[in-house]
Amino acid sequence: MNDSIIDHFFGAPQDAEGHCGYVALAGRPNVGKSTLMNQVLGVPLSIVSHKPQTTRHRIAGIHSTDKGQIVFIDMPGIHIPEKQQAINRYLNRIATASLQDVDIVCFLCEAGRWTAEDDLVLERLQQVDTPVWCVINKIDRLDDRSQLLPFIETLRDRFQFAEYFPLSAKKGEGVPEWEQALLEHLPFGKPLYDPEQLTDRSERFLAAEFIREQLTVRLHREIPYQLTVEIQQWERKSSHLHIAAVIWVQRDSQKKIVIGKQGQVLKQVGQAARLRLEKMLGEKIFLQLWVKVKQGWADDERALRQLGYEDS
Repeated sequence: MNDSIIDHFFGAPQDAEGHCGYVALAGRPNVGKSTLMNQVLGVPLSIVSHKPQTTRHRIAGIHSTDKGQIVFIDMPGIHIPEKQQAINRYLNRIATASLQDVDIVCFLCEAGRWTAEDDLVLERLQQVDTPVWCVINKIDRLDDRSQLLPFIETLRDRFQFAEYFPLSAKKGEGVPEWEQALLEHLPFGKPLYDPEQLTDRSERFLAAEFIREQLTVRLHREIPYQLTVEIQQWERKSSHLHIAAVIWVQRDSQKKIVIGKQGQVLKQVGQAARLRLEKMLGEKIFLQLWVKVKQGWADDERALRQLGYEDS
């Protein structure tokens, strides 16, 4: 990552003390956890789409300021799986494990809307000793803001939240106030990570995620849930970074859809992912994509581990 990007987003000296700690973002799929983290970071670190279960891995977003450091833990949404596949069990395991060893858990729900999966998340949070804050997202969608107060009252009956914060992750409304409150409640000490560090994930991981994001945006129905991306080559040459990735699908028919007519879908995915990576890494990139079939990978624990789906 080049110095101009680092200087723009960070600036706190590494040994400066402030309020620092871990904040887990919990909630059902598609409630806005990744959007909220990206809003605070000012960088589209965690992939976002309107499709549920876009986030598949736990990812730390490190937000450093002159007042301290917040390490956000974005995780898969806790959900009721339609199919009891290995990948669904993995997603719920990672989400539950991510609630441990943090300083604050922020439960995200959608203003004016409640689902059975919200109840499922609260069941998991009953087992957490950490203070749980209620973050009511998507208030920009409310026709009448007076609906917020009665909605909050229903939330009080469901769970004993420590704090309540209505906001809009997409538009940023209420986000600075929430961020300031987090800093004030986190422990005092030195930064947990180098202030120049944006995430605990590698550049290779982010590259695979950015490719998968573009596939999720462009493909419909069940296809995004039936594919994964594996980086197979990462080599820096004199003038560019060479990245080669395989998009794994489960059936031949899915392979044809991902490639598209005359390769147009794959070409568009590659171009968009390359531009995003070049912007983040600050260097020229040569990106090659292949589509291959690995039958049943989503319901094979061993295949999941080989493709980077590690519980750790």
